Parts: sequence; C-alpha cells; structure tokens
Amino acid sequence: MPKNRLEGFSDGVIAIIITIMVLELRVPHDASPSALVPLVPVLLSYVLSFVFLGIYWSNHHHLLHAVQHVNGGVLWANLHLLFWLSLIPFATAWMGENRFAPWSVALYGTVLFFSAIAYYILTRALISLHDADSLLRKAVGRDFKGVISAVICLVAIPLALVKWWAACALYVLVAIMWLVPDRRIERNLIQ
Repeated sequence: MPKNRLEGFSDGVIAIIITIMVLELRVPHDASPSALVPLVPVLLSYVLSFVFLGIYWSNHHHLLHAVQHVNGGVLWANLHLLFWLSLIPFATAWMGENRFAPWSVALYGTVLFFSAIAYYILTRALISLHDADSLLRKAVGRDFKGVISAVICLVAIPLALVKWWAACALYVLVAIMWLVPDRRIERNLIQ
C-alpha cells in the first residue's frame, strides 16, 4: 500500500503532541521577569522534549522518504512509535513541574527509551518489507547511533534515581547526537 497516508497521519500526530506540550506551559499572573524564574524547569523540560520530537519527526520523514510502500505490520509499528511519543507531554510536564525530581526524570528516560525501541522496530519492519539491496537497508545499516541512543537512555533511567542531573545530561547528549538529521539516507538518495 502507498505510504502517503502513514506520513500524513504521523505528521499530524506529532504536531498534536507538540501542541499539547505547549498548552501545558502556564503563563504567570505576575508581569515581572522574576515571575518566570519558577518556570525555568518547566521551560527547560519543554525545550528538551521539543528537540526530541523534532528529531523524531525529521528522521521519520527521512526514513519514509527512502521507502516505496508499507504494509499492515509497518502501520502497527508506526502506531507503536506514536504511542510512546504521545507520552512525552506527560513525562515532560511531570518532570518540569516537579523540578526534575528523580522519579520524574526516570520516567522521562523510560519514555525516551521505549520511543527509541519503537523507532528501531519501525525501521526493521520497513527494511524487511524491501529488497536486500534497497536504499533503506544500505542507508540504515546496523543503526549504531540508534542502538547506542537507546542504551544511553537505559543507563540514564536508574541513574536518575541517584543523580538526576547526570541522567538529564545523558538525555541532552542523545539529543545532541541526533540534532543533525540522519544523513545516511540523504547520502544514499543522492547517489
């Protein structure tokens, strides 16, 4: 089946997720700059989550650009990814509102970990649907960056219970690793 409905649906869901996150930002009732100080944790968690959603959206776009068609298994794998991404606003709000309390940071990492696993599953479902010499298979390869990102998030989850700031630093590290869209697919599309 064609991929255009999957792309459109995914774009719409990610846009809604970002909208939900921004609606969680509460405007202070005081007009002084000092009223923004208590909101710093909320804003920081929002920025990090916005970056992660942007990374997923960008790489999802590149991934689907490299495929010819999808099937029912791919649709379910994509829904699995969207499920985990849809939990990001909750984890973001809990972490920001509770000033990076250890359990909230651990939950945030859990959502990031399962999002990474779901993206990996989606990638593998797409690869299995295409030929052995497909552009997608060549471009993704072993997906070391994807695997190491999931491992870093997994390490950060228990670390959050001991040193929340170190876990957050690991989440930022993962985001930095992915800030530049995955060029493997772009390079292979040009050739």
